[in-house]
Amino acid sequence: MADFEAVRRQFPILDQQVHGRPLVYLDSAATAQKPQAVIDAESGFYESINAGVHRGAHELAARGTVAFEDARAAMARFVGASAEEGHEELVVTAGATAGLNLLATAFGYASMGRGPAAARRFALGPGDEIVVSQAEHHSVLLPFQELAARTGATLTWFSLDDEGRIRTDTADEVITDRTKVVAMTHVGNVTGAITDLAPVVRRAHEVGAVFVLDACQSVPHLPVDFHALDVDFAAFSAHKMYGPTGAGFLYGRRELLEALPPAWFGGSMVELAWMDKPAQYMDPPARFEAGTQPVAQVVAAGVAAQWLQSIGMDAVAGHEQALTSELLRLGDIPGVRILGPMSATARIGTVAFEVEGVHPHDVGQYIDAQGIAIRVGHHCAQPVHRHFGVYASNRASLGVYNTMDDVHALLDAVAGVRPFFGVGGTRAE
Repeated sequence: MADFEAVRRQFPILDQQVHGRPLVYLDSAATAQKPQAVIDAESGFYESINAGVHRGAHELAARGTVAFEDARAAMARFVGASAEEGHEELVVTAGATAGLNLLATAFGYASMGRGPAAARRFALGPGDEIVVSQAEHHSVLLPFQELAARTGATLTWFSLDDEGRIRTDTADEVITDRTKVVAMTHVGNVTGAITDLAPVVRRAHEVGAVFVLDACQSVPHLPVDFHALDVDFAAFSAHKMYGPTGAGFLYGRRELLEALPPAWFGGSMVELAWMDKPAQYMDPPARFEAGTQPVAQVVAAGVAAQWLQSIGMDAVAGHEQALTSELLRLGDIPGVRILGPMSATARIGTVAFEVEGVHPHDVGQYIDAQGIAIRVGHHCAQPVHRHFGVYASNRASLGVYNTMDDVHALLDAVAGVRPFFGVGGTRAE
């Protein structure tokens, strides 16, 4: 059984005070803190290897390439993707946003007739539909909204129920014979709700559509296997799973990556280039990795994946679910409304809330003064906030290092918000 007290001690940033109080970090949905193993991996790369990968014949370049590809393979194993040479299914990106934009851009090029003949399956035009949901982060909504505008396709979406869960029970109506792309979050970054993907993936494939998954909020918190989920593409970021910033990954089924045209262009993604005819591009994943890669960050991300595997994702999910059940007591505090499911079932420990009569930014400043870090704003997901009738909220989000003491510190702090601002309210017992 995992020792989560020992896990917490591996995060040096947590051993400090903020505003004279011990730091309580509850903003992991924005970015997770880094264990010492990850910090050491990134700095160690710079200290002993630092070199460009897949180029150069010198020893450092060779070692760098091995470390880079070993990290890709470790990450592939972590998310249930192929790591076999020649059949790789993970593309290195600058983050999930970059991966989702890569896809939308590549689909756009396919719609212009670019890429191999097999790329026609990604082509969009007037009369076609792209389906998203009201729960999407802007990094899902906006790239595909723009793709619809560029190609003349129509953007449609799944609505939400009263708890903010995506109405996947309407898949047969929302996804039609005209649907070409379905893009959807695995876990809502505002509500924490885990999406019931099966009926949506089934329906998307039934009509021949491509299914794209935003896995940013699931990969750090739940066991995830992209093959088992049967998704076509998926994007996630290293920095939310205890890895460095500046690195992410795009999963794609191998046959789809082979059919997909490149989205941007430059060094190390081309076999042959001429002045007077089109270039011959490399096989995936290199085809999508133009330019210099964030090598040190990818190497450290691979260590983060191995570090999480050493704990066990079932153990991580169980630890966080126990904390989530207590965190949901926020809804028992007078004047506090949770934006999302009130049960810990089929949700993670990301809990957005509003405090009646107090602006979210004021709430955030008061809580920060107690040494507690939470998120304030619309969390890059404005449509879901409109669904709840608000423009912004406060959001607490758990990580593997959080404790029950952290949760109780937040509950006590939130209970003090309305009295501090003179609008009443005491902690409900």
